[in-house]
This record gives sequence, C-alpha cells and structure tokens, in this order.
Amino acid sequence: MNSMISVRLDASLQKRLEAVSRTTGASRSDIIRDALKRQLAILTFEKHREAAMPFAEARGFLTDEDVFKEVS
Repeated sequence: MNSMISVRLDASLQKRLEAVSRTTGASRSDIIRDALKRQLAILTFEKHREAAMPFAEARGFLTDEDVFKEVS
C-alpha cells in the first residue's frame, strides 16, 4: 500500500531538489524516497551502535579502528 505525505521545503532545498532531478533524470519523489530510506537506515544503525557500545568497550573496542583491526 502506498501512501502520500506532504513535506514543506524551503526555497533553497526546493531548488537543489529540482536541479538534482533534472541532472539525474530521477523524479523528485524517487530522490526523496531514497533519501528517506538512507536516513532511516542511518538512524537505525546509530541506535543499534549506541546499544552495543557498552559491550564493545568492555571488550576493549573503543574506536572503529579497533574493530577494523580485529576483523581484518
């Protein structure tokens, strides 16, 4: 089921959206939908990362570099 929502954009953001739509050939809706999917994924990742941090720190993983060293 698809639903429609309205979003208010300031003039600057509207112009940027229009320009990207013209140059890529993607519709405004497709651009907005993709941006929303990405932002929701980022917010979900950050939430899970925040929950995992105490466990990671307890094992000595204090930075992303610590994790990369371990899995590389």
